[in-house]
Formats: sequence, C-alpha cells, structure tokens
Amino acid sequence: MSAALNAIREANRLRGEASLFVRGESLLLRPSFTALVAAEEELGPLFALVERASAGELKLAEMVALFWHCRHEWPDTITREHVGEAVASQGLAAVTPALKAILQQILSGRA
Repeated sequence: MSAALNAIREANRLRGEASLFVRGESLLLRPSFTALVAAEEELGPLFALVERASAGELKLAEMVALFWHCRHEWPDTITREHVGEAVASQGLAAVTPALKAILQQILSGRA
C-alpha cells in the first residue's frame, strides 16, 4: 500500500473520522452526510440511535451497519460480514472509540 493511500486512510478527528481494524488493515470511517443518510434509512432516526447507544442498548447489528455506511475508500474485498467479524473478534471495548467518534459527529457536526 502506498504512503499516499495510508495518509488518506488516517483518521482526521476534526472531521469526525475514525479508524476500524478489519482483516489486518486500519480502515477509515467517515461519517459524511451521505453516509449518515444511508445509515438512517436502514436504522431509523439517528437521534434515537444515539439515545440507544447512550443507554447501552445499541445492538451489535446496528453498530456494524453504522460502521458499514461510514466506510470510506475501503478495498472491495472487505464485506459487511468482515466488519461484523472484526467487531466480534476485537470486542466492544476495542471498537468503542470509533463508535464514539461517529456518534459525536452525529450530535455536534463539524467544528
């Protein structure tokens, strides 16, 4: 992988981006407007999603769906099932920073 591509995939916290480790790669999550609209179409209102997350009631499938819709410039070989496997194998504690970054972006937008 080229240095330029690695630089593109490095998360920009000011943009609300995060990284997720899937199949041996650190992949970029970018909660763009388009990504969040797609997530909302599948998961329902984003504010309700944030409320479920803050109450500890976010389902694993919802988390994976949110990550999937926020993926940015991922290899075509990565599937949604791979994302679910990554979350399950790493555990919730390992992926919580990525979830938190996306949820903060939903609530506060860009600075």
